[in-house]
Amino acid sequence: MTEPLYRVQALTRRFTDAGRHVLALDGVDVEVSRGERLGIVGESGSGKSTLVRLMTGLDRPTSGTVWFDGEQVSGRPERELGFLRAAVQLVFQDPRSSLDPRMRVGDVITEPLRSRLVRRQLGTGIDHRERLAEVLTAVDLPPEAADRYPHEFSGGQRQRIAIARALAPKPEVLIADEPVSALDVSVRAQVLNLLTDLVRDQGLTLVLVSHDLQVVRHLCDTVVVMQAGRIVERGSTSRVYESPESDYTRALLAAVPRIRIDPSATDHPVTTPGA
Repeated sequence: MTEPLYRVQALTRRFTDAGRHVLALDGVDVEVSRGERLGIVGESGSGKSTLVRLMTGLDRPTSGTVWFDGEQVSGRPERELGFLRAAVQLVFQDPRSSLDPRMRVGDVITEPLRSRLVRRQLGTGIDHRERLAEVLTAVDLPPEAADRYPHEFSGGQRQRIAIARALAPKPEVLIADEPVSALDVSVRAQVLNLLTDLVRDQGLTLVLVSHDLQVVRHLCDTVVVMQAGRIVERGSTSRVYESPESDYTRALLAAVPRIRIDPSATDHPVTTPGA
């Protein structure tokens, strides 16, 4: 049996907030296979973003273990996580806060290539200028975008810049945390279509975090549903959406607007107003 790329075992995370003990994750188990497209869904406070922070080594669990490609992530100091920083890249919810406004777009995108941990893992074989041109093309931005600043672009274009930066070090895994929720309805479908194409064409493993089950349905082949720090349902997207077993999943499905399929773009979702 093939070892999963990601293996999360009995993961628990407790916080102290204003004297109260908060259980953000409660014994979570997750596996992600190479090439899989996994959706993590749940309402705000369900624990999905906490789970992603632990999977990426940006936080440490109270208990439990995270493994990536056979290497333990949890509990290791940052200086030992070069293997993870090169292989796993993130796209955050709001590109306005994730892109440094003082840096030109070209420098923003190639910034991961200058990371000491990434350079140690990848070596010095990547030509920054060549890679910049490749990823700008991949996200449908013109070459001259490299010389401009993030504030000169629209919200959808800024998210394309953030995606280009994530692609720059040639990662194996792309983790997208609510990648379209901060965007206007009119551009959400464009960014979702772009992610769909990139994951397919570059053979990426995708972990998509969203409160919107319809977004996950069109991008992911498997899904886990989280509530109050626990996984309440998991399975193939088709099974979970057609025959949900959890009352919570049924409530989420009933609460969100639908995404219709644009007949001129096969397999590409188009958000309906209010999505």
